[in-house]
Amino acid sequence: MPGTEPSIGPPSTPTPARAAPTVSPDPVEMPLFDRAARSLDDPSSLWVVVDKTRPLNPIDYAPTDLVDVPVPHVWSPQLRREASEATVALFAAFTAETGLALQSQSSYRSHDTQVDVYNRDVADNGQAFADTSTARPGTSEHQTGLAIDISALPGNCSLDACFGGTPQGQWLAGNAWRFGFLLRYPADKVAITGYGYEPWHFRYIGPELATEMHDTGTATLEEFFGLPAAPGYN
Repeated sequence: MPGTEPSIGPPSTPTPARAAPTVSPDPVEMPLFDRAARSLDDPSSLWVVVDKTRPLNPIDYAPTDLVDVPVPHVWSPQLRREASEATVALFAAFTAETGLALQSQSSYRSHDTQVDVYNRDVADNGQAFADTSTARPGTSEHQTGLAIDISALPGNCSLDACFGGTPQGQWLAGNAWRFGFLLRYPADKVAITGYGYEPWHFRYIGPELATEMHDTGTATLEEFFGLPAAPGYN
């Protein structure tokens, strides 16, 4: 009616806005590691697998890109250029992280040098023992220019299983993969590799393969690539 106040009801409650649906991002597919990216047979390949049943071909192969490795050493070391650069980085990182020092014991050995090394081991210890500690000529990783024997500086347990218990051996076992190296002859893989435990022997395989083997917990090249074990010569 005229002159009367209009009736005021309770305020209306606004309808809450509906939240936009959450859209889950599409899963990112990680590329699979390509195990066929490099040759396992070509002696110049970083992934060449050399063991008692897989000799180098040709048997007297010699790398064409050997360089001197500028690190402390017992015998003047040579490696293929990429492996040499990785060795320098590994040695520098070890000293920076531990305050200790490493040295090279042995690196590249030619086929002819390996003949002398093997024959001397046979003469001193007999062939049965030599075949567990020294590769026959043509089957040595040292001939590839990708393998290096490392020791403490000053020497401690050099070329001996006890090196694995030293600060140097423990650091190398846990960190060499960061620089593309593999502890090639682990203590629990003698039946696979055919060699006794060598905590001083490291093989350069490149950072990609070294990281993949580390991440998958695979200790030997034979196991990673599905190759037969090589406990003895054919």
